[in-house]
Amino acid sequence: MINDELTYKIIGCAMQVHKKLGNGFQEVIYQRCLAIEMESTGLNFEREKEQTIYYNNIQVGTRRADFIVESQIMLELKALIKLEDIQLAQAKNYLVAYNLPLGLLINFGSNSLQFHRIYK
Repeated sequence: MINDELTYKIIGCAMQVHKKLGNGFQEVIYQRCLAIEMESTGLNFEREKEQTIYYNNIQVGTRRADFIVESQIMLELKALIKLEDIQLAQAKNYLVAYNLPLGLLINFGSNSLQFHRIYK
């Protein structure tokens, strides 16, 4: 599996945030708290990194992933009661746009932390 140690650290940080806050906050609160946790463990990341989207070599828009960790893993956060297929599709599209092999979709909105590894 790609980047097991790195994904383990990221998920551990997310678990700490969920343990301390529980569910019910807006996504941006979890994003800020996760940034604090990842920084405290020494993970390098870019937050809200914008990426240009092209179609037939023509710029058609931009998207922002919540985090790019260690220039290797795209991290998309949600705060929903239940994840739907559309969130998984969005995370997979971000992998294509950022040309990364691995992403994590993390949901803080349920009673237990949910996470999915996403592969390009």
